[in-house]
Amino acid sequence: MTDAVRIAPSLVAELTVRGETVAVAESLTGGLVVAELVAVPGASAVVRGGVVAYATPLKASVLGVSAELLAANGAVDPEVARQMASGVRRALAVDGVPATWGISTTGVAGPDPQDGQPVGTVFVGIASEDGAEAFALHLDGDREAIRNAAVSELLTRLSIRLETGE
Repeated sequence: MTDAVRIAPSLVAELTVRGETVAVAESLTGGLVVAELVAVPGASAVVRGGVVAYATPLKASVLGVSAELLAANGAVDPEVARQMASGVRRALAVDGVPATWGISTTGVAGPDPQDGQPVGTVFVGIASEDGAEAFALHLDGDREAIRNAAVSELLTRLSIRLETGE
């Protein structure tokens, strides 16, 4: 059982109690984050949906990430993760109301480096109406291990954010 499988039920339960929603923007994880969340019974009350913006240009056209930022730094960048998380809140708004939380993943799962970043470099983002932040991860393992670890780290960080309010 992965950490994400253990974390997702409590995360969905907490969001449900709080009456909050989450929207997911994914790159290297390719839908794994939203899949973990929607595997939980009752997730439809809190999960708005997910955007897999695997191709870099989609990060700009769908999620509103700065095209200039992407051109200058590439997709593997903390500011890209922040903008993806903020952008998905708006992209998956319902009746003009953004999701309470936007979360995102961008990085390099391998086998080759990308945008000058080594395999295992991952940034996850968390956004709310109070702003957005990104966390740098340096993960080890093969492609599958890196992608699974990114999912677990992101869900863990959102859980901590909900618990601490920070």
